[in-house]
Amino acid sequence: MIRFVHTADIHFGVENYGKIDPHTGIHSRLLDFAKAVDFCIDVAIEQQVDFFLFCGDAYKTHHPSQTQQKLLLKAFLRLYNAHIPVIIIVGNHDHPLSFGKANTLDLFQELPVNGFHVIAKPTSMVLETKSGPVSIVGIPWPARNTIAIAQKHFQKSSAELTDYIAKTVAHIIFAFAQKLDPQLPAVLAGHLTVSSGVFSGSEKRAIYGTDPLFLPSQLAIPPFDYVALGHLHRHQNLNANGHPAVVYSGSPERIDFGERKEEKGFCVVTIESKEKTAYEFIPTPTRSFIQFDITLNEHEGQTQQLISAISRHNIADAIIKIIYRIPAGKKDLVDINALQNACASAHCLAGVVPYIQRVQRERRTQLFDISMDVQDVIRTYLAAKPDLKDRVPELLQKTLQLMEQDDAT
Repeated sequence: MIRFVHTADIHFGVENYGKIDPHTGIHSRLLDFAKAVDFCIDVAIEQQVDFFLFCGDAYKTHHPSQTQQKLLLKAFLRLYNAHIPVIIIVGNHDHPLSFGKANTLDLFQELPVNGFHVIAKPTSMVLETKSGPVSIVGIPWPARNTIAIAQKHFQKSSAELTDYIAKTVAHIIFAFAQKLDPQLPAVLAGHLTVSSGVFSGSEKRAIYGTDPLFLPSQLAIPPFDYVALGHLHRHQNLNANGHPAVVYSGSPERIDFGERKEEKGFCVVTIESKEKTAYEFIPTPTRSFIQFDITLNEHEGQTQQLISAISRHNIADAIIKIIYRIPAGKKDLVDINALQNACASAHCLAGVVPYIQRVQRERRTQLFDISMDVQDVIRTYLAAKPDLKDRVPELLQKTLQLMEQDDAT
């Protein structure tokens, strides 16, 4: 039996909606992510897993700060000290934009110790663990920079390159799978985009139309017992009714408000036999994101309505955003200082966003038909007024009377 932890998308360097921690001098959001990763490693050590699988995107960018690198190194060295091998897949955020530059995770490959395996190009390996050997096929983020400059691809459009990369990587995965020992437990680990995957928050703006896409059927192939993925931040199994499971562990901490309703965590996977694999999703301790979306009425004070809505929620240590909608024709009278005081127990008030509903302007009736006489013009005008259309005959008669009186004078 093989047991391992599957996680991804740590994104050290996400420092939105927070503040500097006075005790450490480190941004509070960076500490949030470190806390979630440490919890994940605590479970790995407590359960004495056979290996730790990280499926890419350790950092927000490919040039992390020394502080971010220190936190990740410190976390992974805990696994080394516990004699747990670490498999690291290079993600798109870890990858440099220029050919020849080191990726952000190469450091672990250069450490003069055993136990770290950095997969920066498609690789098939047999990992020896305390419970026996396991086959691992690692597929890092399929970067296009070296492919795009190759002579034979020079004339290809961006869409053609994307399609070429997807087909090539799928062929590589299939070729590796064909050469695996069918008797050994086998895991496919990648930082990839599956076509049926559900995106989260900021990913929707960054990913659509640019990623090579893979069908679940291109990944869930024999003899793999589990397909471990990184890149999409929402935990999901894209082959829930089949074998093997195709699983995104999701990110261990929330990135932005687009992920506020998602439970964050990681997976503990157990391969009991070639016919029986199970995984458990374990939630991590995360910071709450709460978004208030409130339509104000005209009968109560605007600020009081917002404060009342806030008071009905536990906002302690949460990250808060307030969106409120003002009735049409009314001024924005919200007291921002009062809102800030009402959110004093929150970790951060990320924004207060007003939306003023505009008064719909009535379109002018088209009265420029030169064939219309005065009565037709008046009748058309009155019929276009919702509050007058039922009184057209009465008002038309009075209008004509006024016109006759005017002519008489």
